This record gives sequence, structure tokens and C-alpha cells, in this order.
Amino acid sequence: MADDIPQPLPRTEDLLLPPTAPPRPRPRTKDRKPSGSLASDAWRELRARPLVGLCAGVVLLIVLMAAVPDPFIALLTHDSGRCELIDSRVGPSLDHPFGFDLQGCDYLAQVVRGSRPSLVIGLAVTAGALLLSVLLGLLAGFYGGWLDGLLSRVTDVFFGLPFILGATVVLVAFPSHGLGAMTLVLVALGWTTMTRVMRAQVIGLKDADYVHAARSTGAGPLRLMVRHVLPNAVTPVVVVAMLNIGNVISGEATLDFLGVGLQYPALSWGLQLNAAQSYFLDFPHLLLFPALFLSATVLSFILLGDAVRDAYDPKLR
Repeated sequence: MADDIPQPLPRTEDLLLPPTAPPRPRPRTKDRKPSGSLASDAWRELRARPLVGLCAGVVLLIVLMAAVPDPFIALLTHDSGRCELIDSRVGPSLDHPFGFDLQGCDYLAQVVRGSRPSLVIGLAVTAGALLLSVLLGLLAGFYGGWLDGLLSRVTDVFFGLPFILGATVVLVAFPSHGLGAMTLVLVALGWTTMTRVMRAQVIGLKDADYVHAARSTGAGPLRLMVRHVLPNAVTPVVVVAMLNIGNVISGEATLDFLGVGLQYPALSWGLQLNAAQSYFLDFPHLLLFPALFLSATVLSFILLGDAVRDAYDPKLR
């Protein structure tokens, strides 16, 4: 009978009281690092990729080789500094791992020294084209109007010129040229893509809220471009420039191979490939070693640029 007696309903205040028993602790999970700026996130992602470290190591090795070739030559081969015709086209050996070239010079020493012109032209052309592209793209995208139309039409004209064909025509017209002339010609033909990227970035940023806020405080066009638009628009252009270094090095070697680039007695991988093409079947080492160095350098720059592009593009993560 006692069980049939209805029990009083709990009060609302009792339902709101905390439980007497302490809550059960949740299992601890691994703390995730808070997301920082885009640059810090990109740097963290790049460090996590083994291929990036390998490509960066190859690039650093080539840069050091081009800057100070003598220590590498002394470490890797027995180069007396003299060229003997009796040693012409002799194959690789323990004392001379790459053998000898057509003039009887130690080929490893020549390949190491040939890295400097290719790397200097690649970096100088990319830096010059980057500066020109940032300037033109910033002006065209920020001001618009007739200035944008004029620069866009000039860009279309240069964009329609094939890189290698245009450089060949100009260099043939001026046969007495050197490292500086080749750099200027390649800069004049290699700024179009980066200019379009920079222009598109500026057009998308010039109407941002922070730009309007800075304009309302009295900031002039120069301050708006330099302090507010440029820092936020330049990153994609720099990524494209990194991808362009490998293309420029490959283009310079192609021009040297065709005989319209650097001329003897200059040293470059393209000139070595040009000299070795007639002897490939009988003396393959003359073509193999500069081709390996050129391919490794170009591939490392391109893969490094691809990795940087992926790290800075949130859509590709």
C-alpha cells in the first residue's frame, strides 16, 4: 500500500541545483596550436614537408657553389687549373670524377664554375621583373581608367611574344652582348604574368574597408598604395616569381645552347651542352653532367615555388 502513495514532484529549484557528485573529468586531448598569421601557418606547413627541405638544400648548395666555387672544386676533384689537349674528352676517373672537356680541362671544375652565370641571370631577371611588375600592376590596378587600359594593352603585346623566340630575335640583332644585356632582354620579356597577377590583387583590395578607413583619415594615394594595398597584394606575386626562377634558368640555358646567349670564353651549362651535342654518342659524359646539374637546379626551384604557392593559398590546404 505504501508504494501506491504518489510521491511529490521535485521543485524547480532542486532541478537547477548543481549535482552533489563532481563531474567526470573528460579525457585530455592533444592541444592544438593556435592558428597564427598566414606567414607563420605557411612556414609551419613548409617545414613539415620533407621534399621542401630537400629542394631548399639543393638550391642552397647551388648558390654556395656559384658564390665560392673554388672550395667545392678543391674538395671534389684534383684540378691543376691547366687545360691539356692530350686529355681532351677523357672519361671520368677517381681523380677526375667528371672527366675532361674538349679543351682538356677538368670537367667537374668547369661545371661548377658554369653554375654562376645561370644562377645570376635567373635571380637577376626574376628580381628585375618582380620590381617592374609590382610597380606597373600597382599603378594600373589602383588608378584604373586610361592608365590601366594603356598598361593592359602594352602587357597584351608583350604577352603575345614567345619568350625564347623574342629573346632570340633581339639577341641576334645585337650580337655583341654579355651577361648584362641578356638580363635586360629577359626582364623585358618576362614581366607580363606577374604584372597581371599584381593588377588583379590590387583591384580586389583597393575597395577594402581598411583602405576606405585610411582614405577617410586623410591618407593620400601614395600612402594608401605603399602602406595598405602593397603589403596585402604582393605575396601571390612573390610566389609566382619563385616559380619563375626555374623557368628563367632553363630559358637562359636554352639560349646558350642555341648559340644566341652567352658566348665563349664564358662558362655556362647551356654552352657546355652546346659543345657536347656533337659528341654525345661517343662521349656521353660531356652532355650528362651539365644536364644533371641544370635539371636538378630547375626542378628544385619549381618544386620549391609550388610548395610555397600551396602553403600560402588556403584553398589548396
